[in-house]
Amino acid sequence: MVATTFAADTPLAVTELVGQKGIAGNWLWWNFLLGGMLTTFFFARLWYKANVLTEIELIEFRYSGKHAAILRGFKALYLGLFMNCLIIGWVNVALAEILKVYFNLEHTEAFLCVGGFMVLTMIYSSLGGLKGIAVTDVFQFTIAMLGCIILAVIVLNSDKIGGITGLKSKLPKETFNFFPEFGNTSHNGVFVIGIGAFLAHIAVQWWASWYPGSEPGGGGYVAQRMMSTRNEKESVYATLLFQIAHYCLRPWPWIIIALCSLVLYPELTTENKKAGFVMTMKDFLPAGLQGLLLVAFFAAYMSTISTQLNWGASYLVNDLVKRFGKNTKENDEKLMVRYGRYITLFIMVCGLLVSTQITRISDIWSFIIECGAGLGLVLILRWYWWRINAWSEIAATIAPFIGFAISRFVFEFEFPDSFFVTVGFTTLSWIVVTFATAPEKPEVLARFYARVQPPGWWEPVRKIENGKRQPMRYLVLCWISAVILAYSVLFGTGKLIFAEYSSAGIYYGLTIICIFALRIFMRKSYT
Repeated sequence: MVATTFAADTPLAVTELVGQKGIAGNWLWWNFLLGGMLTTFFFARLWYKANVLTEIELIEFRYSGKHAAILRGFKALYLGLFMNCLIIGWVNVALAEILKVYFNLEHTEAFLCVGGFMVLTMIYSSLGGLKGIAVTDVFQFTIAMLGCIILAVIVLNSDKIGGITGLKSKLPKETFNFFPEFGNTSHNGVFVIGIGAFLAHIAVQWWASWYPGSEPGGGGYVAQRMMSTRNEKESVYATLLFQIAHYCLRPWPWIIIALCSLVLYPELTTENKKAGFVMTMKDFLPAGLQGLLLVAFFAAYMSTISTQLNWGASYLVNDLVKRFGKNTKENDEKLMVRYGRYITLFIMVCGLLVSTQITRISDIWSFIIECGAGLGLVLILRWYWWRINAWSEIAATIAPFIGFAISRFVFEFEFPDSFFVTVGFTTLSWIVVTFATAPEKPEVLARFYARVQPPGWWEPVRKIENGKRQPMRYLVLCWISAVILAYSVLFGTGKLIFAEYSSAGIYYGLTIICIFALRIFMRKSYT
């Protein structure tokens, strides 16, 4: 999980955030930790027990009827092809930018190189399948992280920086703030955010928006990994490890390099701060280590692309070809594997074509976040509330596009106002649709409840099935303690790096308390 969310663009994106807003700029993605820990304790076990091959297959297990089948087919195309190609496109563009800066390549030359890497990735992905991808991810992630750590140590201890003491003396104090300041007037080197934008990011975005790797309620390739563990307990622990590694450990080498690049390359414009990461590689590493860092970027790129190809192909094969094909319902696994390889090739070609049309990666990020705003709550509640039906999810899938269009093109709102309008419009739409349509058939709800045994608001079904009500208080306590634990590790590590030992001690002391609390709550949540 943590390897496949480490793409070639990720260190560059963090470098750009730190360059523009200081360390606190990372709250633009640190806020997703709340949703990640929610997935860990409220959904990892449920995904494992659902026993479906893909996230999309859950639709016809949880719902029924032709409208559920149409929703499944639509989402297979929408997520497996359209959204998947957008993600592949921005990852390709990021690697092309790295190659252009590092080797002074022309645009066409860089994309030819990217195409070569993608072909290689497609070959081993189609041959190895999910297990092959998981094995290669281990090596690729190790190389990528090792390379970034080595670069951070070398640049930080160079004569031009002078270690942590030198770095702190050469940058404004505000750049090292871990938390944003509130207000409407921006300051150079510090993340100043309005109350509305803060609420959009911290209080709403993590549960309301669909975003790859951070889907509310789990989903995508995170759900794919959770369902591939040996048992439900390992599903929880794997997801917990992912959240801690993703948010607490992985960012610090990139943040250090980003801060150093602010000192080394003050001439970089605000829009081009991300180039500082590649420039430090080029200027400060000897030839052998330069090769290691390039391999690290290629490894990060290939681990992400291999997952995207496999994930997209699984949707198109399992939820489109196998589900709706005339001659594919005999469960011929060899035939499905063959289709999977053809479709993997098809997705690769589509992804390369989309890559040539992308000019700014940030535009794709904004589109994905705002055009999924409000969908997240349905993806969460479909596990915990019996009244959610297929029409609820259909409404929540379509409404964000309408809400986004209204907020941007009719009222001409910008973020965060446009985001709030879209979330509000989507939420109101699916609630109205839910109560205006009939609930799912009792036998469908009973089938789902019998296999998954979800807690929450299932009283009508629970009475029929003689099920036992499962209290959620320990899950809530697990979630709260794990969130505090992760942020404590994140900030404690940062304070330790910046030689602020008393603050680091406080954060690590809080970490130890949360570890003991989490162990107790997890043990009780299993009983």
